[in-house]
Amino acid sequence: MVKFTNPFDGSKLKLLVFDLDGTLVDSRIDLVQSVNAMLEHFHRPRLPGEVIASYVGDGAPMLVRRALGDPDEEVVVEEAVEYFLAYYRVHKLDHTQVYPGVREALEAIRDHHGSDRRMAVLSNKPVNPSRAIIDALGLGEFFIRVYGGNSFHTKKPDPLGIETLLGETGMQSDQAIMIGDSSIDVITGRNAELWTCGVTYGFAPRTLDDAPPDVLIDAPADLVELFAHNAG
Repeated sequence: MVKFTNPFDGSKLKLLVFDLDGTLVDSRIDLVQSVNAMLEHFHRPRLPGEVIASYVGDGAPMLVRRALGDPDEEVVVEEAVEYFLAYYRVHKLDHTQVYPGVREALEAIRDHHGSDRRMAVLSNKPVNPSRAIIDALGLGEFFIRVYGGNSFHTKKPDPLGIETLLGETGMQSDQAIMIGDSSIDVITGRNAELWTCGVTYGFAPRTLDDAPPDVLIDAPADLVELFAHNAG
């Protein structure tokens, strides 16, 4: 279902910027297992999956820091991040899969407007695993760019990544939308003066209550409706 809080004409949007984890792909199990492997390595207790999933969205260093309980010793965090990334690099595709309906939605969006509409990914996950996951799962053909949390000197919610995409595509901010499952994505879009779309099927839908997007969708198929018709 498509639920507007601030109606706009989705058919006029020319740049669609997607979050990755919890929006395009369900990477929850691999992230949870990688975090718990890190915790076990450093002799810390394992955490429930739902707790770890709630820590996702601000990049690997913050995910690890939260899982460790925000320790004061920076060297501990740095070593843990290094271990987590090394483990995740090997196991990032053990269970991760494209959400049902995402591929079909991307195909329909692309085919409806062809080269007139661009799609990109802006994640806070490091760029190399982000691109590796997208390519391995066969989504690379849909995106003109895939940027990660270390592609720039700042991460979401800083608008630099979106501003870069706007510059590269020659689009204006009112022609673009940020699509994601968390308040971080909504705030990122707001900071860049984009329209915002929240997906309720991802990792952190409750955070969307803190930063309501312009529109909410319950399934990837809703994107096709959103971007094909004038809903304003």
